[in-house]
Amino acid sequence: MTRAVATISVDDDLLAVLPGAHPGPAEQIRELAILELYRRRVISSGKAAELLRRDRGEFIRYASRLGIPYVDLDEVELAREIEGAHNLRDS
Repeated sequence: MTRAVATISVDDDLLAVLPGAHPGPAEQIRELAILELYRRRVISSGKAAELLRRDRGEFIRYASRLGIPYVDLDEVELAREIEGAHNLRDS
């Protein structure tokens, strides 16, 4: 797999507001970009989870805690999610 690398310039003002040192600024900015792409519905929750190396359910809960809603489904998608929830409950 080929990996593209991009370099961006980040002002000290932005670096100053990033919380803590772990993960580093590059990883924090990467996470923020992925979350924003998900919020804008450019990528799915599954793709966002994959990019952040998280389980999809864990990612959905994390994004929800950040105020990014998960439920924005059409009728078919909602029916699938309800069925999945019933299966989890019954197992």
